[in-house]
Amino acid sequence: MFKIDPFEKHTSEYEAWFENNRFVYESELRAIKEQLPKKGEGIEVGVGSGRFAAPLGIRLGIDPSSKMREIARTRGVVAIDGVAEKLPFDDCRFNYVLMVTTICFLDDIEAAFKQALRVLKPGGHLIIGFIDKKSPVGISYEQRKSESLFYKTATFYSVDEVNSYLQKTGFINLKFTQTLFRLLSEIENLEPIKKGYGEGSFVVVKASKPEAT
Repeated sequence: MFKIDPFEKHTSEYEAWFENNRFVYESELRAIKEQLPKKGEGIEVGVGSGRFAAPLGIRLGIDPSSKMREIARTRGVVAIDGVAEKLPFDDCRFNYVLMVTTICFLDDIEAAFKQALRVLKPGGHLIIGFIDKKSPVGISYEQRKSESLFYKTATFYSVDEVNSYLQKTGFINLKFTQTLFRLLSEIENLEPIKKGYGEGSFVVVKASKPEAT
C-alpha cells in the first residue's frame, strides 16, 4: 500500500517543491529521458500529479492518491486508482514501466518489481528514478526524515539494493544514468547527465525483461 496520507493532505506543498526546485526537477527529467524508450506504450506507476509523465509523453498512470490523480488529469494524464504491488493490467501489455521517486514509498518493493515484470512485454523495460541512499542528498534526506512532510515513512535504497531486487525478480541488462552532483540547495542551473552511478544523487536505472524463448 502506497503511503498516501502526505500526498492527500499536502498537495500544494508537493506542487510548490517543483516550482521552488526547478533546476533539480528539470535535471531529473533529462536523466530519465536519456533512458526512456522513444516509442511504444508506457505507464508511470506512482504517477503522482503527472509532473514526470506529462512532459515525457506518458499518457497513462496509476496512483492511490485521489488528490494526486486529480492534478495529473489536468495535465492530460489518464490517472487511475491502484498500487504498484497489484497492477490492474493484463500480462505483457506495456513496452515500458516508469517509476520516479516511488520505490521509497512502497510496502513491498519486490512485489512491485514482479508486477512490473508481469505487465511488460518480452524485451520491455522498467525505468526507475530514485535518490541513492548512499549519496549526499540521500544521506541528507535520511537525516531529516522526521522533519519532512513526505519522507517520514519512506524507505530509501542504495543502488546496490535496487540492483539486487531487480536481478532477483528476473530483470537483466541494467543501464544507468545519474545527475544531481551537488546538494539541492546549491543547484542553480541544470546539472549534467552522466552514465553510470556513484557520483550523482539521482540515479536512473533501466532494466529489461528477457525476450521470450
